[in-house]
Amino acid sequence: MSDQGHQPDESSVGVRRKQRGAGRQMGAPTIADVAREANCSPMTVSRVINAQGNVRVGTRDQVMAAIAKLNYSPNRAARSLAGGDQVRIALLFDNPSASYLSEFLMGALEEASRRDVQLVVQSCDSLAAAMVLVRNLAEGGIQGFILPPPLCDDREVLDLVAELNTIAVAVGPGKAEGSQGAVLIDDFQAAYDMTRHILGLGHERIGFIIGNPEQVAADRRLNGYLAAIRDAGLEVDDRLIVQGRFTYRSGMDGAEKLLSATPRPTAIFASNDDMAAATVAVAHRRHLDVPNDITVCGFDDTDMASSIWPELTTIRQPIREMTAWAVGAITRMIRAKRQGQVSPIEEEIMPYTLVRRESDAAPSLAGRGSHGAAS
Repeated sequence: MSDQGHQPDESSVGVRRKQRGAGRQMGAPTIADVAREANCSPMTVSRVINAQGNVRVGTRDQVMAAIAKLNYSPNRAARSLAGGDQVRIALLFDNPSASYLSEFLMGALEEASRRDVQLVVQSCDSLAAAMVLVRNLAEGGIQGFILPPPLCDDREVLDLVAELNTIAVAVGPGKAEGSQGAVLIDDFQAAYDMTRHILGLGHERIGFIIGNPEQVAADRRLNGYLAAIRDAGLEVDDRLIVQGRFTYRSGMDGAEKLLSATPRPTAIFASNDDMAAATVAVAHRRHLDVPNDITVCGFDDTDMASSIWPELTTIRQPIREMTAWAVGAITRMIRAKRQGQVSPIEEEIMPYTLVRRESDAAPSLAGRGSHGAAS
């Protein structure tokens, strides 16, 4: 794949890096730093930042992971930081799914670049760390926060943002409350629809791998699955429900439990693509064909869903579009606040899509090969 493209002048790219330990100096990571971390060329980093299409999916994911690790923050308007018009927002994340994070960051970076907004990207791995980070960033001039799950579901974080007179916009919360803005999908209905789809193929023993128990959306997806099972006139079998954490590793553990059951399920619905991909891997290790021996479905439609074999039937959550919407909403609210206007709470429920690929089939189709094309 060609890496041709213009490398931005470093003077036009604003960056910010927070200190992460007593022995580490504060400094501004450059595109070259990101390139070294991602093991690619600076031109490739530039192409990812500027949303140019011809970069391999795996390379793009490496670049996004490096951006997150180094807290690199592109900003074409950094030279105007001394001016009063600069919008400065922070994106905080604590999500174990690299595929989800890649889509999440791309949407934010693209929209921030388009609006000349300074975007600071920071990771935090605990509530205590998030509380300290929010306070430090607000004191450093950050005016608003974009929060994905589980941070957007934590009342303490949202209360602190309000206390500091800053703005929070939630992306993908289990329910739209507690923040000044929220963008989400109907997780309950999406999981209900996927379960009905699997039931419609003729499956009755459908395993389910739950997501992170700290995220409200994980519970809503579980409830959608349960409602569809009951509405089909079937008894809920607790042995077919196992706990995951939205990580690939937890998906492997969950799939091992489900596929060790007697009788085993004929289909498994994992509540994100990472856990569904892990389920496919476990099935192959057990010499089970997907989908002829077992159907596997996921949720999110990240790059993971279409980069494994067979490609996953999944729910497409428009992650990149959701994050872009959040950047636009928080920018509008910050600018309205500066003008002394009372900005109304912005809420957007985006549509989801059930994307059918090669990982599902009716139990009666075992041995007959693939089914129809995706719809």
